[in-house]
Amino acid sequence: MTHSSIAPDDVTGSPVRLQAVSAEGQPEVTPALEELYRGFEQELLVPLWTEIGDLMPAHPRSRAVPHVWRWQTLRALAAQAGDLVPVGRGGERRAIALANPSLGGRPFATPTLWAAIQYLMPGEDAPEHRHTQHAFRFVVEGSGVWTVVGGDPVPMNRGDFLPQAGWNWHAHHNATSEPMAWIDGLDIPFQYVTEAQFFEFGRDEITDAERITPERSRSERLWGHPGLRPLSATPAAPGSPLLSYKWEYTDAALRDQLLLEKEGFGGTVEPGHAAVRYSSPHDGSDVLPTIRAEFHRVARGAETAPVRETGSSVHQVFDGSGTVTVGDRTWTVTRGDLFVVPSWEPFSAKSEAGASDSDSGALDLFRFSDAPVFEALRLDRTQKDA
Repeated sequence: MTHSSIAPDDVTGSPVRLQAVSAEGQPEVTPALEELYRGFEQELLVPLWTEIGDLMPAHPRSRAVPHVWRWQTLRALAAQAGDLVPVGRGGERRAIALANPSLGGRPFATPTLWAAIQYLMPGEDAPEHRHTQHAFRFVVEGSGVWTVVGGDPVPMNRGDFLPQAGWNWHAHHNATSEPMAWIDGLDIPFQYVTEAQFFEFGRDEITDAERITPERSRSERLWGHPGLRPLSATPAAPGSPLLSYKWEYTDAALRDQLLLEKEGFGGTVEPGHAAVRYSSPHDGSDVLPTIRAEFHRVARGAETAPVRETGSSVHQVFDGSGTVTVGDRTWTVTRGDLFVVPSWEPFSAKSEAGASDSDSGALDLFRFSDAPVFEALRLDRTQKDA
């Protein structure tokens, strides 16, 4: 059994702590073994036989735990922050991150994913910056904010998904008389642990030409036509060149899947469960190199089969209500609520939505995960539980 800490031991000066224990598969505890372990400590060595159960478990054991955050509480706290916290340099972004309760107070939803509610007051601008972290915005309510990516103003409305690959200049401006909140998703924890992140400040203010409020961004006008790829454009940068995936198209795709199932032609991933993945119109790949984004619609009364996956995910209820089970935790969820599914924890959802709490009459779930990372490393694995 090994004990480690950041501070050096007062006696040995080493952060490595080794304790000989009497256990099956472990060497006999003798003075000679104790002397060997002190030598390991002095030379900063850790024998595998003391750590194999932790380093090589039979299946993933995530440091994150299942947890739920209630939208109404998040929204109220964000509104308070809107009155107290500046959004300019220093505050930079009025973003309030979800902190998984088992990750030591770090602002990480999972070991690889960041999720936050961002809040912009009427007439406010969030100043320009860029970073290597890949990001997106998803709007569960409201409208009136434009995100300006590389000089292209992109409208943000309920249900819209807005991906933005790393190292693109971006700012936001609220053109209305009402505040607006949305969720941000980034791969901050992944780039933090791999020590790969860069950040750079941009202009304090965007130009008048960028402060316009078009119904469609330039990226949508070029790339936002279903099934059609412009021959004039070949993106060199990673990530999707389309900066906004409109809710009307997502909604129509999900609705048609359920209608096809009802007509006996299939089209759903399982009975009563329609799902789509946001993909790049350039080549059909994930919209971001490290983040996969999906939308799931579970018809009233339907229940999804429990599924385990390597890698973690964050879900937000877009509409409707139901119960979700993650591992041994079960919650009732409603519009806006966010919850985390850690690696290899079984997840299932049951829809209890109806016409009174859902425009679609179903439980609508937005989901993002770190799946592209695991697939690139050939570490992806999925299992459906009985």
